[in-house]
Formats: sequence, C-alpha cells, structure tokens
Amino acid sequence: MTMKKLGTAVAMAATIASGSSQAANWLMLQGTEDPGSAPRAKVWGFIQPEYQYTKGTELRAGPWKGQDAVFNLIGPDLDSSNTFQLRRARIGVRGTGFGLDSGVNYFILAEMGNNAITQFGGGGAVKLTDASVTLNYIPHARIRVGQFKYPGAEEGLQAIHVFNYVNFTNITNQQLLERFFDEDGSRSGLDKEVENEPNGSIGAFRDIGIQVFDTFTTDKWEHSYAAMVGNGNGIDRSDNDSNKDYYLYWASELVFGGKKARRQGWKLFAWYQDGKRTLDYAYGEARKQEFDRTRWGLGTTYLKGKWRGAAEYISADGMIFNGTDGAAVPGAINNAGTARASWNVLPDDKAWGWYLDLGYKVLPQLELDVRYDYEDRGTETDLGERELETWTIGAQWFFNKKARAIVNYEFRDFNAPGYKSSAPPNEILDGVDDRFSVQLLAIF
Repeated sequence: MTMKKLGTAVAMAATIASGSSQAANWLMLQGTEDPGSAPRAKVWGFIQPEYQYTKGTELRAGPWKGQDAVFNLIGPDLDSSNTFQLRRARIGVRGTGFGLDSGVNYFILAEMGNNAITQFGGGGAVKLTDASVTLNYIPHARIRVGQFKYPGAEEGLQAIHVFNYVNFTNITNQQLLERFFDEDGSRSGLDKEVENEPNGSIGAFRDIGIQVFDTFTTDKWEHSYAAMVGNGNGIDRSDNDSNKDYYLYWASELVFGGKKARRQGWKLFAWYQDGKRTLDYAYGEARKQEFDRTRWGLGTTYLKGKWRGAAEYISADGMIFNGTDGAAVPGAINNAGTARASWNVLPDDKAWGWYLDLGYKVLPQLELDVRYDYEDRGTETDLGERELETWTIGAQWFFNKKARAIVNYEFRDFNAPGYKSSAPPNEILDGVDDRFSVQLLAIF
C-alpha cells in the first residue's frame, strides 16, 4: 500500500505543470533589498484574526474514553472545539544600512498573536521571529546571519501572509513545524513532568545561524541556491547541545512575468536538512541521548494567469512527532486515575507525505482552491503507524492587494493500518471531525 501511494504521489506531482501554484523566490524576498531603491527603514506587518470550528467529538475508546480529543480542539490553547482568536499579529522593520551602504540589509519581525510561537515554553507573549543581517558584497554569494527562515519546504519558506490556506498540510505541520521536547513521552505516572510539554517556542521554520545564497539567470530561467548552518534549537535561544543543523536548497524557475510574491512562473525545487536532537529521557531511561533528525523534499509550483498550484513530496527520518497518548489532551488524567497523557516523539522512526494543491481565479477578486494531503507516520512499527488524509476546499476573496478573506473546510480521515477497524486505535480515529475555518488578513 505504501509503494502504491508513493507512485500516486509521483504521478500527481508530475501533472502539476499542466496548470497550477505561486512561483516566487522566497530566498530573495525575505531579507534582501533592491540596491539603491530600498528605504533605510520600512515599517510593515500584518494581522490574521480567525475562527475555527469542529463538532468537538469526544474520545470513543481507550483509557481516556469520553474526554476531549486533542485532534478536535483548536490550538494552541487546546481548550475549545471552536474559537475566535488572533492567529498572527506581526510587526517589523526592514531596509538598508541607513544610507551608508546599500550592500547591508536588515530584517526584523516580532510576533504578538496567539500561536505556538508565543504560547509554548513561556517567556512572554511577544517573540522575535526574525532578526537578520544580509551582506551583499561577494558576487554570487550573499551572506545572511542571525535568526531567519531556513531554506526548505515551500509551505515553510514562503511568506505566511500569501499562504493560500488557513492550516498547513499534515506532513508539514507535524514533521517540519518542529516542537522541541526534553523527553520522548515514554515516562509514566501522574507527575506534571510526564506531560512532556514543549520546552520553548515552536520552530516556525526558522533557525539561528549563517547562510550563503544567491540567484542567477540563464535565458528565461532563474536559479537559486542556499547552504546554511544553524543551531537546530529553535528561535530566541542559543544551542543546547553543540550539534549543528545543515541545510541545502536549490530552485530553478521558468519566469513568465510579474514580480515579487505574485510573480508568475514554473518552479522546481529540492531541499535537505540534517542534524541531531538531545533528549534527557527516552525509551524509559533517564539519561541524555542523541538522535538523528533528517528531512528532505522536492516539489514544484506554478502560477500563470488564472491558474496556480503546487505539489511536494516530503520525507522525515528521526524525531517523528507522534501526537499524544490515546489522543487525549496533554496533561489529562486517564479514567482509571493511573496515567497522565503526554506529548510523544518517536526518536528512531520515519514518516513521509505529499500534497497536491490547485487554485483557479473565477473572478479577479475570487479564487477557488482544493488541496489533498497525505501523511504516513511511524512507518517502521506496524502498530504505531498512522495514516492521515485530508481534503481541503477553500475560497479566497481579495478585497485589494493587501486584504483578503480565506474560508476553508477540511475533510479529515485518519486511521491505524496495523489494527483491525474495530480496534480501539481506529475507534478513536473514527472520531476525527472535519474542520471549518475562516480567516481575515490585513497587511500594512
């Protein structure tokens, strides 16, 4: 079944060139300024208020039967199955070296919304997401230093305010949008530390380090590369184990016209990242252990006229995010009063997934979207394997170039292929609700 779905993924990805996704050069757009024309300081930002809803179906089986199901609650607070919230509220400043030298660019951005950047790990409700300096002196080798988006998957690398959906695909959300833990979740008991909550902000597709990158053209093609070394320990903090993460990226785009975030073209890209993570408690042992964490992917995007689309295949090896015990809310006590639900990681397992995304502008202000995404998680253990499939239908209404509304409905279908359909794990997953969301975006 795995090979069959992999073959389907490859075939579907190959069809993307016939009509569909936004083809922008994110390496150059985020943190690099036009020489001689950029301001010394440009203040900018955006806000994204939203509403999300599920039916709130409770757990149908298992030790936490009858309690809230974590997959039917709205993050990051996980207190309700429907809520209004300010998903993102970011303000920043960018520009050149204060008129002294256009070869020095800077980029600063702060987050004040209610999300896993500001809510995980404590430290206050305002967090720096970006703080970088870019040096444009060496031909074909720009240098960026600081905290910024690492070169990687399209959903992570692209600017979030032009993202076409409210929520990420399952494979991106679970295996690329990294949560940082001290333990793997194997500790048992009722103590608070069993919950294994994240020890800091979610990774937000960012790292602190140094990157060499640039873009060059050949005829109608634009080629981009990036190589980066980072701490591999998230944002707003230093390295925790002296190990470093290594990133590689390549993209080639046939440019049709336009510019910046909505430039039209057909882009092919591939990326790779590798590092290690240190856990204080894993596999039932209270001692420091190091585990490899490798991610790679390849994909394509397309944007021309009324059509846009994207397809990407993603592979994850090591430090696999694995939800919670019994799909209960982290910290919840089971019905027998003998265990506390924890966040879980599979240190030595694997996962893979893919998505196909299409959009069509039926009117200048209205775009209709559809996306399919699939994740196969925990593939090295039959009983631990989970398959997650989601169809998302959506619409975007563009009030103007800097304001729009997004409406999404997600049809979600999760299962545990190693168990019979009547077994408790599949009874639990039968309770996964569809999800409705609406989000407004205003850029300033």
